[in-house]
Amino acid sequence: MALPHAIMTALLEGELSGYDLTRKFQTSLGFFWEASHQQIYQELRKLADAGWLEATPVPQASRPDKVVYRLTGAGHAALADWLNEASRRKPSKDDLFVKLYHVGHGDTGHLLGEIRQRRAHHEERLALYQRIRDRHYAEPGKLPRNRLGIYLALAAGIRQERMFIDWCDEALDLLCSDRSTD
Repeated sequence: MALPHAIMTALLEGELSGYDLTRKFQTSLGFFWEASHQQIYQELRKLADAGWLEATPVPQASRPDKVVYRLTGAGHAALADWLNEASRRKPSKDDLFVKLYHVGHGDTGHLLGEIRQRRAHHEERLALYQRIRDRHYAEPGKLPRNRLGIYLALAAGIRQERMFIDWCDEALDLLCSDRSTD
């Protein structure tokens, strides 16, 4: 997936300003596809230039005009074409896993601290995902069709966070145990 597709996906339910899109990335899509404020605005201009988005200035009384974006027919077609392509899994790049190859070749104190921090991060993310689920997706069987995919992505995120917490617990248990046979 590329950022343009994530932006167009965010616009499926209606028009949004660049600011609103940035907030949507911070609170939902960004859990699965990160993008900075600058990247989003650059892509919005490119998508509008390509004819996939329509940009409409909206006057504001005490501020500069804001611009809201909506998908055009060509944008819907491009999104449909992308949806029918095979999904690609982005390879993981995590230097913590490379650092694990150094276990047994020096002090692991710093590494244990990193794993504990990682665990805390995953616990926070899990709690956030569970709050979102409980607030907006408590009864998935009753959701309208256009919300099921969002629920399923959230459910995958919950499972992934639980898996990482379990992995951190295993790693800490093994690395903290007396390994006198090393």
